[in-house]
Amino acid sequence: MKQYQVKKLEKPISYKVEIPGSKSITNRALLLASMADGESTLRHVLFSDDSRSFLDCLEKLGYKLYINEKEQIVKINGGVPCKKAAIHVRSAGTTARFLTAFLAATGGEYEILASDQMAKRPMKPLCETLEKLGVEFEYHGEAYHLPFLLKGKGSAGGEVDLFAEQSSQFLSALLMTGHLYENGLTVHHIGNEIAKPYIDMTIKMIEQFGGAVKKEDQTYRILPFGNYKPLDYRIEPDVSGACYFFAMAVLTGGSITVKDVHFNSLQGDIGFLNILRQLGAVIKDTEEGITLTGPENGCYNGIDVDLNDCSDQTMTLAALAVFAKTPTVIRNIGHIRLQESDRIQAIVTQLKKIGIQCGETKDSITVYPGNPCPALIDTYNDHRMAMAFSLIGLRAEGIIIDNPDCTAKTFENYFELLDEIYREE
Repeated sequence: MKQYQVKKLEKPISYKVEIPGSKSITNRALLLASMADGESTLRHVLFSDDSRSFLDCLEKLGYKLYINEKEQIVKINGGVPCKKAAIHVRSAGTTARFLTAFLAATGGEYEILASDQMAKRPMKPLCETLEKLGVEFEYHGEAYHLPFLLKGKGSAGGEVDLFAEQSSQFLSALLMTGHLYENGLTVHHIGNEIAKPYIDMTIKMIEQFGGAVKKEDQTYRILPFGNYKPLDYRIEPDVSGACYFFAMAVLTGGSITVKDVHFNSLQGDIGFLNILRQLGAVIKDTEEGITLTGPENGCYNGIDVDLNDCSDQTMTLAALAVFAKTPTVIRNIGHIRLQESDRIQAIVTQLKKIGIQCGETKDSITVYPGNPCPALIDTYNDHRMAMAFSLIGLRAEGIIIDNPDCTAKTFENYFELLDEIYREE
């Protein structure tokens, strides 16, 4: 599908939806299970470009996997990877960062390849930290970027500094693999903490698989404890994906229930619901899942908000801001410039294309409400740009999404579900 014509909804949405499994939890669970002592069964696994890249890499590293996409199940026998292999992480940041840290701790030699998109994304803070632990890198292109050859020398571990303002995935990678070092690992996080809920998720999952992390201020201590324990583990629905549907209810003044999503989620984007409350949404956590009812007639004021803890929803809020009664300011999101695209620049460029006045600073966006004009939306091969900007087309005629298939990175049936909503009208 090269383009997708979004259809304006003529009445408030009223829908119940099932969301695929969380990418963040899926790829963490795959890594933790690969280090477990025995067979783990993962259920409600997300099957997308990112998770398939992780599964493919694990197979290349010699792991025996049982994969059933129809039943959303993966079984994996944990253990030690091959000491020499070549893997391709595609465009998956979690795959790239998590497996680099994992393989660095195992003492083997690995060629790690990546897509052109992933090759542009930062790896330097993680690579520099691993170099301090004795790892050697031979870069095929630009220094401190993928692709590269990784040579692990084996290390007793110890204490390292990590500058992780560009991505919380660097810290998560070290936390999950720090127990592999003979003396464990102590990580002193330098600089501002970003996306803290993702670190909290990582620590919680480490504990679920039998490990432990001690945190004091911005110092993290991971003690050696042997292997993780194998689990029968169910992965939560993807809250990041659910937020697009919650936003549909806000836009239309309708109601949506996302099945099996609850406030006790491990995922930080559950906090975005508090932002939607500020827009007038009424939210209930029911046995079936969270139900959100939007403000009457989709009428709400803009807000001024720090979105650091759920920055993946920056584009979602920017789309909602188009139809607010007053301007919206989204702050503390500078790190999203280094994700699948420069997301701040991408948002501003595409909003201006549809006639919406907006501005940017290094780490913020201001959106002034207006009447969108028809346009073809460039997605920059960024799944979140495609999904978020489709929301604008639910209230404005003539919005076309270019390269909608880029949503396969995390939510490959997003537009199929949107088609189902149209049929419900």
